[in-house]
Amino acid sequence: MYLGTQVAARDDDDYRIFAQLGVKHINADPPGKPSSWTLSDLERHRDKVESFGLILDMIQLPLPSQPIEKASYPDILLAGPERDRQIDAVCKLIENAAAAGIPAVKYNLNLIGIPRTPDEPGRGGSMNASFRWDKTDQQAEPGLAGVLSEDDNWERIDYFLERVVPVAASNRVRLACHPHDPYTPPGYRGVTRVLGTVEGLKKFVLMRENPYHGLNFCQGSIGEMLENPGKEIDDVIRWFGQRGKIFNVHFRNIRGGKLSFMETFPEEGDMDMVRSARIYKEVGFKYMLMPDHVPTVSGKDPTATAFAFCYGYIAALLQVLDSE
Repeated sequence: MYLGTQVAARDDDDYRIFAQLGVKHINADPPGKPSSWTLSDLERHRDKVESFGLILDMIQLPLPSQPIEKASYPDILLAGPERDRQIDAVCKLIENAAAAGIPAVKYNLNLIGIPRTPDEPGRGGSMNASFRWDKTDQQAEPGLAGVLSEDDNWERIDYFLERVVPVAASNRVRLACHPHDPYTPPGYRGVTRVLGTVEGLKKFVLMRENPYHGLNFCQGSIGEMLENPGKEIDDVIRWFGQRGKIFNVHFRNIRGGKLSFMETFPEEGDMDMVRSARIYKEVGFKYMLMPDHVPTVSGKDPTATAFAFCYGYIAALLQVLDSE
């Protein structure tokens, strides 16, 4: 288990800063859209990352966390006429990742993006992302996906996994899927978000079961599915970790729970992140532990400052675990 990041480098100095802060393993993407990347693009990118003394652990597939209206390959989840061609393109990118020596890819199976309500003030006046169901438009109209039943949603996911998981397995590339963020009640915007519950995630990882099919385990998003994250998260980590289904961890905390929460820095939320880290170690998790969705702080470079704090927190925590 080691410190990682998925923060996009704005320039070469950011790669140098990662190395200086001890963030050796990174999830980083080449320039351009994922749907355009060739093997040569991936190899050049890997070589550049390695030139800074870093290790390229993961890239993303062209299946983003954004709403389906902004997706490069929308027909995969819409069951449109280009679905098979788009799945083939995903498979080719997985093969190219393997050829370039990149061991894992992350992706989302997302139709409505990441709903949030207005940011709320946090520690010292930071502004923190939040979601309050009672402040949403609960009757919001469906988007491009229309009204989609739970069964049809599962069928489309299974259609994708049936074709992609064998390619990932044969190329030894880990497929890390992000949970739906946050949980929303069935039928919100016409969709039941089947990966927005722990039971849904369990069903997902057992579909087309394979050692290379697992989760980009966002602890924050999973906390958002729970009535009492502080008490319930331990058993969730153990269930997925003991089955080898955690391929990356977004080490993020929240205050609150299902349908009403605010994101926080790791040490000030309702989940005991020190205890969580010990459970990741207990279950044999051996990949990146990375910050995600940091609060907005003051200063000339607020995002970088907040992430630097989180890197230091995780690095210190890992050092403590190594000494135990």
